[in-house]
Amino acid sequence: MWLQKEVTVKSKNRGFHLITNEVKNNIPELSSIKIGILHVFIKHSSASITINENSDKSVRIDFESHFNEMIPDDSKNYTHIYEGPDDMSAHIKSSILGNSLSIPIKNGELQLGVWQGIYLCEHRNEIRQRKLILTINGKN
Repeated sequence: MWLQKEVTVKSKNRGFHLITNEVKNNIPELSSIKIGILHVFIKHSSASITINENSDKSVRIDFESHFNEMIPDDSKNYTHIYEGPDDMSAHIKSSILGNSLSIPIKNGELQLGVWQGIYLCEHRNEIRQRKLILTINGKN
């Protein structure tokens, strides 16, 4: 069975945000999949997705702090600044973290680890809606 949906994730402020429940709520068909894969793709070049700690919010705060120190906004080395001082830095962060995830499905559940969650990584200062493509390939 194949299933594909485009979903809009609620606008987020700049930072690292858990969206695991938003993803699962948009694919109720997940519960009928015995074995399969969920592929998540973000349709943007200034935001990214990743999997990491889902319990302690300080991890997400530390991610944001580290990435901002490692890849600062408004660097004198950037020439691509058409949309503001956070434009090029957002693209670099997005490329480092990536635009897609593949998560195994077993007996109607995403096979994330106990302390794992799906992050939307918003790298722009301006609040934006983000679109995800959720694709399931699985067997009922």
